[in-house]
Amino acid sequence: MEDFTELIPGLPEEIALECLTRMHYGVHEVASHVCQRWRRLLQSRDFYYHRKQSGFTHKAACFVQSLPVPVNSSGVNSKPKNQPKYGLSVFEPGSGIWDQVDPVPKYHDGLPLFCQVASSEGKLVMMGGWNPGSWEPLRDVFVYEFTTRRWTQRLDMPSNRSFFAVGALDGKIYVAGGHDESKNALKSAWVYDITADEWTELAPMSEERDECEGVFVGSEFWVISGYDTESQGRFKNTADVLDITTRTWRRVEEAWGVSRCPRACVTVGQNGNFTCWAESDPAIQVGACGVDIGDRTLVTGSSYQGAPQTFFVSEKNTQGQNCKLVKVDAPDEFSGFVQSGCFVEI
Repeated sequence: MEDFTELIPGLPEEIALECLTRMHYGVHEVASHVCQRWRRLLQSRDFYYHRKQSGFTHKAACFVQSLPVPVNSSGVNSKPKNQPKYGLSVFEPGSGIWDQVDPVPKYHDGLPLFCQVASSEGKLVMMGGWNPGSWEPLRDVFVYEFTTRRWTQRLDMPSNRSFFAVGALDGKIYVAGGHDESKNALKSAWVYDITADEWTELAPMSEERDECEGVFVGSEFWVISGYDTESQGRFKNTADVLDITTRTWRRVEEAWGVSRCPRACVTVGQNGNFTCWAESDPAIQVGACGVDIGDRTLVTGSSYQGAPQTFFVSEKNTQGQNCKLVKVDAPDEFSGFVQSGCFVEI
C-alpha cells in the first residue's frame, strides 16, 4: 500500500482534509485501502473529533434486536426451536437508513442473551450477557469499528455480571450493579478505557442494584433503581450518581417514581425527573425502549404482549423536552423485538 506524502496529491492539506472529512462513514473501510496515511487518519481519534466538531458525524440508534425467523420451503415463517436470536440494527433517522451490523465472529449465530451495548468516539462496545447455548454468564468484551467494519475481542470484564447499568463518555465505558453468576445483586462498579483496553475499579455504590439502568446526565453517571438480592423484583426509587471527575458517588432519593424495571425505558420528564417511556403512550406500553440521540429520541415498543413492534421518533422542543411521538416505518427485517439500545455517533 502506497503512503502518499500529500493527503490528496495536488491539493493543499487543509482542503484535502476537508474532502476526507465530508466522506460518509460507510465508505471509510474502502477509503482506508487507498494508502497508509489515509488509513491512519481515518482510524485516528483526532480525525473522529475533527469530523464531530465540523458537524460531519452521523447520529444513529443501535438496537439489540431479534433477528427475522427463517422462511421455510413453503414460503412461511418457521417457528423457532429455541429462544429468538439477536443481532445489532442501526437506524439513522436523518437519512431513514436501516442497516445490520456484522455479526460478532464468536457469536455468528446470535448475540449473547441480555448483552449490553454502549458507544463512544464512534466505536460500538458489546459486553457480557449469557451464552446463547448454555445460558452461562459471559465476561466477553468486543469493540466494533465502523471505519473497518470489524470486531475485535478486548480484555474481559473483571467479573461475571448480568443486567448491569452501562454508560459511555469520552472513550470510557462505565458499568455498575447487576448480578453475578449466583444471582447475587451487586453494588460494585468499574470503568473501561477503550483506547488503553484496561479496566479500573471504582468505589462501590451505596447499595445493591440488580436490573438497574445507566444514564449519563452531563458528566454524571446515574445508576437508577434496581433491587437487592433479598428483594428480587421490588424496584427501588433511589439512584446512585457518580461524578466521573472525582469518582465519588452520591445517593439520590425519589429518583425513580415508578415501581417497575427501568431497563432501557428511562427518560427525562418535563419536570426534570426520570420517567418511564412505557407510560408515555399506549402504543409502547410493553417492552418500551428509548435511545436519546441528541435532538430527538428513537422509541420502540408494542401495545400488548405479542403485538407487532413499532418505532417512533420524538422530536425535542427548544427546552430539550421530548414532544409528540411520530411513527417510523421499519422494513420487515428490522421489525423484531428490541431488547435494548444505545446512541452511536459515527
